Amino acid sequence: MASSPPESEPLIRLLWRAHNWFRTALTTAFENQEDGAAVSAAHVTLLSQLPSEGASIAELARRLGVSAPTAHQWVHELVALGVVTVESDPHSARSKLVLLTAVGVRRRAETMQILAGLEAALAERVGADTVTALRAALEEPWGSPESAAADLPDLSTP
Repeated sequence: MASSPPESEPLIRLLWRAHNWFRTALTTAFENQEDGAAVSAAHVTLLSQLPSEGASIAELARRLGVSAPTAHQWVHELVALGVVTVESDPHSARSKLVLLTAVGVRRRAETMQILAGLEAALAERVGADTVTALRAALEEPWGSPESAAADLPDLSTP
């Protein structure tokens, strides 16, 4: 009896594993710095999604795929570390913006430098052409997730 070929892993699982590889390497790099200024994996994830112009906690929660209370907790922790500040949104009286402080700007610059080093290390491990192709595929416009879902066949009919 022939065995069936192994089922390939879903792309989302592979992308999540890649995300965790970078996040773990980045937090480890911060832990290994002489200043000992550790940043948690949650903080790294939040900071990676915080645009330079700032974002509301609700927007950060959407970008991160977490609840607003979770995003609020992470922001509060980063405020205590002096990495971000929360200020009134000049465009909405009901909203607040999460913004980088001077410490946060320095931390982001350090993060970008470390990430460039990690990307170079990855290129050494899997090949520069592979990393270039991966980057190109991820930079392509994919269209909306809703339109991709709408194009799927109806699975409810036999």
